[in-house]
Amino acid sequence: MSCSLKRLRAALSRAFVVAVSLAPAAGIADEEFGEAPISFEDREHWSFQPRKRPTIPAVKDTCWPHNPIDRFVLARLEAKHIQPQPSADRASLIRRMTIDLTGLPPTPAEVDVFLEEDSLDAYERLVDHLLASPAYGEHFAQPWLDLARWAETDGFEHDKVRPDAWKYRDWVIDALNRDLPYDQFVSLQLAGDELRPGDEWTRVATGFCLAGPDMPDINLQQERRHTVLNDMTSTVGSVFLGLQFGCAQCHDHKFDPISQGDFYRLRAIFEPAVDFSGHVFDEGKPKNKPSRFYFRGDFRRPGPEVPPDFPRVVNLWNDEIEKPAQDAISTRRRAQLAKWLTRPDHPLTSRVMVNRLWQMHFGRGLSERPSDLGWMGHEPIHKGLFDWLVVEFIEGGWSMKHVHRLIVTSATYQQASRPTARSGIRNNSQQGGSSAPSAAHDTWTQVVQTDPKNLLWSRFPRRRLRGETLRDMMLAVSDSLNRKRGGESVRPPLPAEVVQTLLRPDHWKVSKDRADHDSRSIYIFARRNLRFPMFEVFDRPAATASCARRSSSTIAPQSLMLLNSQFSLDAARRLAGKVMSKETDRRGQIELAFRRTISRLPTDEELEDITEFFALRQAANEEEIDERTLPLSMPSEAEPRVAAAMVDFCLALLNVNEFVYLE
Repeated sequence: MSCSLKRLRAALSRAFVVAVSLAPAAGIADEEFGEAPISFEDREHWSFQPRKRPTIPAVKDTCWPHNPIDRFVLARLEAKHIQPQPSADRASLIRRMTIDLTGLPPTPAEVDVFLEEDSLDAYERLVDHLLASPAYGEHFAQPWLDLARWAETDGFEHDKVRPDAWKYRDWVIDALNRDLPYDQFVSLQLAGDELRPGDEWTRVATGFCLAGPDMPDINLQQERRHTVLNDMTSTVGSVFLGLQFGCAQCHDHKFDPISQGDFYRLRAIFEPAVDFSGHVFDEGKPKNKPSRFYFRGDFRRPGPEVPPDFPRVVNLWNDEIEKPAQDAISTRRRAQLAKWLTRPDHPLTSRVMVNRLWQMHFGRGLSERPSDLGWMGHEPIHKGLFDWLVVEFIEGGWSMKHVHRLIVTSATYQQASRPTARSGIRNNSQQGGSSAPSAAHDTWTQVVQTDPKNLLWSRFPRRRLRGETLRDMMLAVSDSLNRKRGGESVRPPLPAEVVQTLLRPDHWKVSKDRADHDSRSIYIFARRNLRFPMFEVFDRPAATASCARRSSSTIAPQSLMLLNSQFSLDAARRLAGKVMSKETDRRGQIELAFRRTISRLPTDEELEDITEFFALRQAANEEEIDERTLPLSMPSEAEPRVAAAMVDFCLALLNVNEFVYLE
């Protein structure tokens, strides 16, 4: 039976369920929900199936693969008569890998060391070095915070500050840097207070569930509690199970075998712990109010009581939530949920995270809807690769760094992203490289025609960097980045036109310490009703709901931000001052600016054009140079017109595609 027919059959079987009455129905029996039983067809979907380690496929080209990932990819390419792209040049690789694993560019010195390293394991040792860097956790924390819909304010009209919300952000960074096994990473965020009572570090972890928006001043606190619990349940379902549970708060899911009963039974696991003080869980206070089903999701229409339970379609073992002892302080419902989710044989938990890890490196998961692996999701083309990675993830101790390492050391990841390869500063003459031979272009054309959407991973996918990374890189290349880690969030100055939109002036109190203004973007205060301008224009989500994959728009304000903002101008002025103070001749300054920003030397053609630009600017008959356009820390002997031209040149480099995109 085809996948579409299975889907139709399963949907029709659920469609025969008797409609629920719209009248209030407190006290009616559970079976009057009208729930359809879970059928064999419901569990036939690929993501609900038990995993097993697939056989690594044989390939004709045994020289290309670096690890099993490549054999799975190459087998599909060979079946389509596609040649994978050759490896990118070494300068491109160190830049790609350093930005991808830390969110920061390599320094010219780091590039030089890597290019001169002749040992066979130089690449692998660099990977290990980057994974051990504190910058790794700072970089990969943001995608998880997107999933957690984390911010430091409540949202809505008053957008009140949550004074300790930054502690959860720091917990995520710390957990990632420790390489906390993913099963523990999940468990502590759901039930840290139950699993390790009295441990403040693990108590902070439970901030995940209550990180979403909230309206503390709402007139009906019952409605507030209902909304927060529904949001929490939906988020847990999408983030950890990769299923869209939110639909089922009002009606049975139209495609996935998730009923309203499933939704409210999952929600019942969390209800005893929800206490709005401090935005962390607290089961210390007795809460004897029973959990209920709500008709049409309306908090004013409670239905029958529901027991806490796991979602039926993926509860292959018919596990049940055990009742606590009478003298127990906690129900331990969440601890049981955590244990159930992190079973090694659970069909979804590990699949969902491996898919997210792949997406972090390639911009797209093996299944393209990372928080929806249900019937409306996309069945992966590389299903064998997917299951192999999942089994490897679990057998590797649930180590996220292990999966990162497998991916970035693969030949698949190291492929060139375009047909023109530059030798850059690898070239012995230290000149820029030339275009690849025509044969390479012919191969590229054939690859693009056969695999136009790169579904088979026939090349490395170029992708634009997120706004936080661009800001950090602009600070890093000008030696301005404040590497201070952790602690309360910082608030750099906002443009005057943005300040005018604030509800109250104290909604953005600029940090007093000037050095804090240049902290990494992960440490900038996250206000729900006011995203930092550079992040907002580059598609940062609003933190009102879990975001599994950011959109990637192309709009005019992005160019205006990079070219015309005060931040960009200041970064260019700092960079110009650095290159002019370190190099005395024009060519050396140009080359150093290239190496700092895009990790290569200019080509001969580029060098010629830039030299002509400086000559024209120097010959221009300008009456006066505005001091605000000159380099910061400019050498005293520098000629103002040349210095101003150097700022413009550096600003241009911060706007080229090679800087803005990961290649």
